[in-house]
Amino acid sequence: MSVSTIAFGTTKDGREAHLYVIDNAHGMRVGLTDVGACIASLNVPAKDGSCPDVALGFDSALPYGTNPCDLGAIVGRNANRISDARFELDGTTYELVANDGPNNLHSGPDMWFERLWEATPDAEGNAVTFHLESPEGDQGFPAAVDATVRYVLTDDDALEVHYDLRPDGRTVLNATNHCYFNLNGHASGSILDHTLWVDADRYTGCTVDLVTTGEVCDVEGTAMDFREPRRIGDGIGSADAHIAEIGGYDHNFVLNGEGMRTVARLEGDRSGIVMEVATDLPAIQLYISNSLDEPRGKDGHRYGKHEGVCLETQFNPDAINKPDWEQPVFDAEHPFVSQTTFSFGLAE
Repeated sequence: MSVSTIAFGTTKDGREAHLYVIDNAHGMRVGLTDVGACIASLNVPAKDGSCPDVALGFDSALPYGTNPCDLGAIVGRNANRISDARFELDGTTYELVANDGPNNLHSGPDMWFERLWEATPDAEGNAVTFHLESPEGDQGFPAAVDATVRYVLTDDDALEVHYDLRPDGRTVLNATNHCYFNLNGHASGSILDHTLWVDADRYTGCTVDLVTTGEVCDVEGTAMDFREPRRIGDGIGSADAHIAEIGGYDHNFVLNGEGMRTVARLEGDRSGIVMEVATDLPAIQLYISNSLDEPRGKDGHRYGKHEGVCLETQFNPDAINKPDWEQPVFDAEHPFVSQTTFSFGLAE
């Protein structure tokens, strides 16, 4: 394998950006950009012999610097919502920017995924490491953080995402990848006919504004039950968990098991491509692009509602304000070190 470095245009402030492309022996290819450490493209062999790009994204660097839908994004310091845009840690209250109604979403503004990261291709030719320094007070959070995200493409068609976030004091860290997947191809339209399995008996209740209530609910007998593979679109319109009011799924599932394990499986209805998600984190957000409207997509495509699936591994949303939940609090002796792997194959 090898890593190719390609000019990718300039950032919004005029700096040169790059695309780092890794190919493996099976024809799988991943394109990664130093703007936001984002996944820009992901070509995977399909059952008909083609190799569609299954990741929504942009053709050049500039749109990644103003990326309101978070295409391909590494989200930090904290993914998802923090209620009322504030939290208390060790007796101090920290005020964040309310960028989603009264709440904070994905630690914005000045998102990590809109910044230029330092990129280093590995000598082995199968990985790229991205590095970002986040100073104390960045986005309103305490402590400075030395952030590293390493992508590895394996010979068995897996894309590993390794997170290594090292703070110099106690702070909240809950990073994820916000790639939108469409296993029929990034410009192929709706994902509602994709089939999904999620290994979760429970999900966290939320309001219509997508803020967690603190309640942990059973999936049994609801449209939130993906313990047996089923078509994503079958739950659209359900009253369960405000799905109809929200316009689809944008919910956090409390995953079964601990440690590194396979937690989700997505299958494209036309391509036959299967993607399995493995993680060591306790939860995963299922988002089916209910509000996606991005006119600058690759190949001139305008991405719209329900054209991508996000499977964002994470801690439970707003856990820092829910003391009974596992806490995403880390320090110099206890850094955030985590892995999520997206493995690809063909349906039998």
